[in-house]
Amino acid sequence: MDDLKNSLGFRYLQETKFDEKTLWGKPRLDIAPAHPYKQYVEAEKIKLPTDWEMDISLHEAFQSRRSYRNYTDTPLSLENLAMLLWASQGISGRAGNFFFRTAPSAGALYPVETYLSIQNVESLPPGLYHFQPADFGLERMSDGFAGKRVAEGALGQNFMAKAGVVFVWSAILRRNFSKYGHRGLRYVMMDAGHICQNLLLAAEGLTLGACPVAAFYDDQLNRLLDLDGEEESVVYLAAVGAKE
Repeated sequence: MDDLKNSLGFRYLQETKFDEKTLWGKPRLDIAPAHPYKQYVEAEKIKLPTDWEMDISLHEAFQSRRSYRNYTDTPLSLENLAMLLWASQGISGRAGNFFFRTAPSAGALYPVETYLSIQNVESLPPGLYHFQPADFGLERMSDGFAGKRVAEGALGQNFMAKAGVVFVWSAILRRNFSKYGHRGLRYVMMDAGHICQNLLLAAEGLTLGACPVAAFYDDQLNRLLDLDGEEESVVYLAAVGAKE
């Protein structure tokens, strides 16, 4: 028996379709918006450098990009990390009250937050960090090597523990759902894809290896980052490290 039509994904796509006859008559969900920037007020703040450049062209990056899982013990430079963060979610412009980033987001709402498991980066002790795009800096959440726990949370994919850094993206759902309601989940996942692709191309431009990961135990990683799994939940990962 073909269970496609009984799957949650299929049902969700069907029930969130736009129809020109009914779209404007549908009731709007009453969901309060969220603040555009999450902050860890008490956390130590690390300002990131802004003087960096890539070594290869965009054409070369597109041509050579592949998922890469074998990393050396060579640490990433702080400049490389800054470039990866700027490429994936850095602020690149402004129009009125809207601050635009390098990756597109539906309604310029940017529901995706970036966390980092720093594992082998020059000038930064291992630990869990939060990226603050408004200040282009990091907020240190906890100390200590977390790579093994991240790998365990990613279904035991041990290569992640050997990466210089693992990007962990979460979604603050009401930041998007307050405007787009049921259909908002589509846009959240698109946002995460845009961000990850920017990261992958930037990593290639810096001659680093990177690999996106969508297989993980959701609440295991939520607990690692102290997320409630409801208002905010992990949606995507990517490991980055020096190539063998």
